[in-house]
Amino acid sequence: MKKPTTNQAYCIALASAIFLSTTAIFIRYLTVNYSLPALVLAFWRDFFVVLTLCPILFLKHRDLLALQKGQIVYLVIYGLVLAIFNSFWTISVSLNGASVATVLSYSSAAFTALLGYWILKESLGWVKIVAVICSMIGCVLVSGAYTQAAWQSNLAGIVSGVLAGLSYAAYSLMGRKANQRGMNSWATVLYTFLFAAFFLLIINLIPGLKVPGAASRPADLFWLGTDWKGWLPLFLLAAGPTVMGFGLYNISMRVLPASIANLIATSEPVFTSIFAFLLFGERLGSVELIGGFLIIGGVLLLRLARNGRKTTAAQV
Repeated sequence: MKKPTTNQAYCIALASAIFLSTTAIFIRYLTVNYSLPALVLAFWRDFFVVLTLCPILFLKHRDLLALQKGQIVYLVIYGLVLAIFNSFWTISVSLNGASVATVLSYSSAAFTALLGYWILKESLGWVKIVAVICSMIGCVLVSGAYTQAAWQSNLAGIVSGVLAGLSYAAYSLMGRKANQRGMNSWATVLYTFLFAAFFLLIINLIPGLKVPGAASRPADLFWLGTDWKGWLPLFLLAAGPTVMGFGLYNISMRVLPASIANLIATSEPVFTSIFAFLLFGERLGSVELIGGFLIIGGVLLLRLARNGRKTTAAQV
């Protein structure tokens, strides 16, 4: 598969954020109308991703399904990280509420920049630092977490939220490393979600494990029963926003550093707000608009700085 150009990689990463931003619409529908437990939803979402990608790759790109020994171990760990992120994110939402959980999750931008500098030796200049700060402030404003009421959380809630951000940063870095190893982006999505679904299945089936949002009994895995109106949006959530969002995100990291790809992903709350306005009539206030401009501004700052470095290098 041809490697995208830098400009294409930025567009691909932005498209990924747009696809992922629609997941909130599907999740809202399922949780409000069916009270679907969060970790049960997460399991079926991962399972349907595998169900969607597996036949496509098997029929059209069967060679991509072959793995080397070292890759299997790496993908198992990668899938575990994805399952951990999904779990901490769900626990954070249940303990903190959506606003605080969103802000803490998007602390992944800062974690990715710092861990990318420490582990992958990616550059960490003042431009990236300013972009991280802009993105974090923007996420706070867009999510509404600047209000005092939103921060009335216990220590466990804050810790779980920070760990959600940290595990998402780890997911981003592992995706970048997978691309550096020459692993195909779509095959990586397939196998990571396969192993993540396996780990989430175990979490849901372990008796007596009182994890918020997990199945209280095995029968709860089939919470939706025979209601196809519930199963259909759950399948579409996986086959559409999840497959395209995560797949495009991994493709963008074939060119972009993990920290920059993650920063572009922080534009997701902006698009979620736009879709919420168009579909549910939720209006964007002036504060939320300022937050959106800060997030997009951080992405543009990174792009302009990267172009400046290329121009300087060309002149030299």
